[in-house]
Amino acid sequence: MEFGFVREGEILTPNGRGRPPEMLELLPDAAHFAGIKLTGDALYAAVVDLRAKTIHTEEHVLQSRDVDAVVDLIASTVNGLRARFSRLTAVGVCLAGDVHEVDGAAVVEGSWFLGWESVPLASLVSSATGLPTSVANDVHALTAAHHWFGAGVGCSSLALIGLGAGIGAGIVVRDELVTGANGHPGKVSHIPVADTGPRCDRGHVGCASSFVTMPAIVRNAGAEPGGYDEAVRRATSGDERALAAFHAAGTALGVVIAQIVNLIDPQKVIVTGEGLGIFDFARADVDEAIATWLDPSDAPIAVEVQAFRFADYAWAAAVGTIRALI
Repeated sequence: MEFGFVREGEILTPNGRGRPPEMLELLPDAAHFAGIKLTGDALYAAVVDLRAKTIHTEEHVLQSRDVDAVVDLIASTVNGLRARFSRLTAVGVCLAGDVHEVDGAAVVEGSWFLGWESVPLASLVSSATGLPTSVANDVHALTAAHHWFGAGVGCSSLALIGLGAGIGAGIVVRDELVTGANGHPGKVSHIPVADTGPRCDRGHVGCASSFVTMPAIVRNAGAEPGGYDEAVRRATSGDERALAAFHAAGTALGVVIAQIVNLIDPQKVIVTGEGLGIFDFARADVDEAIATWLDPSDAPIAVEVQAFRFADYAWAAAVGTIRALI
C-alpha cells in the first residue's frame, strides 16, 4: 500500500513480542523537483526525484540579464519541465552572489556576474511559476547537496570549495550548513596567501583570487585571449609560464584549505568546480601547502577532488528544495 511519498515494504522478523516491524520504502517518482543554476550567460536546469537522482537536464542562453527577462526565462523553463514531469513540486535557484533571507524570503543582495542588487528572486520566481521556490548561493547549495546526497554523506562537519570564475566555500558544522549573519559565510577569495604577487580584480596583492580563479590563471599564464583551455594546453605542452601559474594556484589553494581546516576542523574537504585543472598540474603543491600551514600535530585532512559539470549546481538547487520541504 502506498502512502504519499512512501509504500509498505518488507516485514521484519520481530526480536520479541508485539507486532513485527514493517519497513517503508521511498517512492522516488512521487515528486519531482526543478533546479536552476544561473550564470552571467546561461541558465542550467535539472529535474531530480525524491532520491536526488537527476533524471533530466537542459540549458538555455540568457538573452538578457535584466531581472524580469531572467525570471520569464526561468518560468518558461519550469513550465516546459512541468509539461514533462506532472509531479513537479518546487523550484530551487542558485547563483554566484550573496543571498540573504528577508522576512522569510530569499533576496539576492548582490550578484557580480548578473549585475543584480536587492532582488527578491524567490518571491518573483514563485509568483511566476506558482511553485514554492528556494534561492541560495551556488557553492552553499552544492555544499548542502553533497552533505545530504553526495561526497559528504556521513560527515557531520565538512567544507566544500568551488573553483571557477571565482572561488568560494561552503561549510557544514554538526550537520548544519553555516549561513552566517548576512547569508555569505565562506568568502575565502581574498584570504592573503602570499606577501607579493599579482593584484586581484579588487586591487589586493597576493590574495587567493589573484592566483586560484580561472581568470587569474589565464592572466598569470599569459594565455589571453585563448582563455582557460589555452592555459591548460600550454601547461600540458610544458610552457614554463603556464606551469608556473598552475603551481602558484596550487600553493594558494593549499593555503586556503589549510586555513579552513584550522578554523572549523572538518572531517573532509571537497574541492570541485570548473577550475579543477589545478590538480592536473599542481596536486603536489596543494598538498605541500596544506602540510606547511596545518598544525603538525593534526591528523592529515581528507581532500576529495569531485568531478564537476555545470548541471551539478542545478542538481544542488533542486536538492535544496527537498531539504526545505521535507
